Amino acid sequence: METKKQLTDKQQKQLRQLPGIDTIIERLQKRNGTGNIPPAVLAKAARDTVSNLRADIKENEDGVPEQWLAPENLENIALQKAQDAMRPNLKPLVNGTGVVIHTNLGRSPLCRQAIDHLTAVASGYSNLEFDLSAGKRGIRYACVEELICEFTGAQAAMAVNNNAGAVLLGVETFARGREVIVSRGELVEIGGSFRIPDVIKKSGAILKEVGTTNRTHLKDYENAISPDTGMLLKVHTSNYGMVGFTAEVGLKELAELGKRHNIPVMNDLGSGTLVDLSRYGLVREPTVMDAVSTGADLVTFSGDKLLGGPQAGILVGKKEIISSVRSNPLTRALRIDKLTLAALEMTLRAYREPEKLADTVPTLRMLAMPAGEVRIKAEMLAKELESMGDRRLEANVLPLVSKPGGGAMPFVEIPSSGVAVTVEGFSPNRLEQALRKADPPVIGRIEDDRFVIDLRTVAESELSVIKSAFCMLLAKHKI
Repeated sequence: METKKQLTDKQQKQLRQLPGIDTIIERLQKRNGTGNIPPAVLAKAARDTVSNLRADIKENEDGVPEQWLAPENLENIALQKAQDAMRPNLKPLVNGTGVVIHTNLGRSPLCRQAIDHLTAVASGYSNLEFDLSAGKRGIRYACVEELICEFTGAQAAMAVNNNAGAVLLGVETFARGREVIVSRGELVEIGGSFRIPDVIKKSGAILKEVGTTNRTHLKDYENAISPDTGMLLKVHTSNYGMVGFTAEVGLKELAELGKRHNIPVMNDLGSGTLVDLSRYGLVREPTVMDAVSTGADLVTFSGDKLLGGPQAGILVGKKEIISSVRSNPLTRALRIDKLTLAALEMTLRAYREPEKLADTVPTLRMLAMPAGEVRIKAEMLAKELESMGDRRLEANVLPLVSKPGGGAMPFVEIPSSGVAVTVEGFSPNRLEQALRKADPPVIGRIEDDRFVIDLRTVAESELSVIKSAFCMLLAKHKI
């Protein structure tokens, strides 16, 4: 049994000096700037402040510095805690990493039309599941199904909360308790530790691997088919690639094999795209239209990656296939909400004007932006930082390489430009940490022992935000 530690005289004295929580709350309420802070938040901040100081006193035999016990100090600490508690946890930030579809930073920013429509739908009631023509209950997916089919050539479509959910739903619908045949080279990890084998296992299906890591042939699938086979699954390895002695079965061949054996074929495209990205000077990714045209029964892809919309998992395919998926009780657990649907619809509508996509959809705009335009932004930022006139700061424009991100096109490097910033007295790591804690945060990257901001993923309107973050940093650390 652990013996209770005996407190020193100084510790006991300082514990007696601690003011009551009500005293701190009363002092806080008399200060300007606390009127918009709820009493409950002020009370918690006061309790936490006293509790933390009490713990500090008990942990140190010599107690704590006397100035820590001053009522003004405790009041200031409590006020800061209360103000911090009032700030939203989820907040906008500046992405200066150069990774366009950054999974940790919210993936694709929405286009203006999507934001406006989302706000309008969120502000009141909507016809989410109400057919205005018939005056009766409608289908949740109706507002996007026609658009998706229009662009992909599919017979039917629906959307769920993300692509992992779409894959889970598809496999569970057609292969629960049965075999799903997949090439070993396509058993990818989607990200965040979500792996195709785990998704298949969770669906209740039985994974049946064929081929080898680097080579899989049609005969491998054919030889693996049995009376227990429920699905043939092809996964687009969008987040990694293999070179050298490789072979894979095309989706069209697999679709034909499935048709001969009356087995549904599903293609997980991962990121998914509705446009040929080579028009923007990028590597051509297989489009959803390509997959549908092969005769695949079901195709799934993400809404918040190359499509440039909100988080969603989109399923397209043959009418009877989609009908079966909709009838699955699991669909309700994975269904998409009204705000996502609103944003998805307006993102899809932007694709009706393909010649304007690079201007309308932020993700495509950043991916397609010429290197020269990015350099101009970098030069603008460097001048903005230099105009502050603080000799401790140095900003230099330099060439960089951006990445598509989001598990798409792993080998693609997009020529870009950025600004390397050094601040006297700050290491690159300390500078990165300070800007990460700015309000709003500015997220850059450390490259060649320098803190750099890649301007491909920074909007021109955000240059002043970055300048302001550095202004606050320098003002806070005046010599």
